[in-house]
Amino acid sequence: MARYTGPVCRLCRRERTKLYLKGERCFSLKCPVSENSDRQTRAYPPGMHGRDRQRQGSEYLTQLREKQKARRTYGILEKQFRNLYEEANRRPGITGTNLLQFLELRLDNIAYRAGWGASRSQARQLVRHGHVSVNAKRVTIPSYRVRPGDVVTLKAVTRENFNVKRNLDVLDRAVPGWLETAENGFAVTVRIVPAREQIDEAIREQLIVELYSK
Repeated sequence: MARYTGPVCRLCRRERTKLYLKGERCFSLKCPVSENSDRQTRAYPPGMHGRDRQRQGSEYLTQLREKQKARRTYGILEKQFRNLYEEANRRPGITGTNLLQFLELRLDNIAYRAGWGASRSQARQLVRHGHVSVNAKRVTIPSYRVRPGDVVTLKAVTRENFNVKRNLDVLDRAVPGWLETAENGFAVTVRIVPAREQIDEAIREQLIVELYSK
C-alpha cells in the first residue's frame, strides 16, 4: 500500500500554510509555519534552495499548489485523488463541491471530525486497526464512503484508550453540524451530506477543477 512516510511538517512548509497534519503540534510554537513560531527561520519551502526559491505567479502553479494542498490535507495520493475528481465530474451538480463532499465522507475523515484522532493520519490508523464500525459492522477501509443515516461508532475497548479520551477532552475542535454525536462522543450519525459552507477547509476547489480540466 503506497503512502507518504516522510516528515509531515515538510508538507506544510512546501504549501506555506498549516495543513494540521500533526495534531497538537500544529497548534504549538513548534509549528514552523505558525505566525508566532519559535522556528520562523524554517518558514520557507524545503530543499537546498528553499530560502532562495521565488514563486512565479503563473496560473498553472497556483492551480497545482491548491490541488497538492487539498490531497495532502486529506492524506490521499495522486491516483486516488484523480479518480475521486473523475467521479465527482460525472455526478450532477458542481464538480468542486462534489469532490469536497467525497473527501469529507471518507471514514477516516469522519473519525477525525468526531475528535477520536488528533490528526487524520491518527484517525486513519484507528480505522485500519479495526477500531471503528459502521452500522455495527467493522470496517477497516479508510476510504470507505459513509452515507446519510450511517452510524459510526468506536469499539468499546478503544473508548478507554488514553489518546482517544485525551483527544476528546483536550482538543478544541467542534463536531460539524452535519454529524450528530451520541454515547458521550464515541458514536456519530451522518445526518446529511455536508454543504459547501459546512466544510471549513480553506480549499479553493475551483482551481482544482480548472487544473484537471486542461
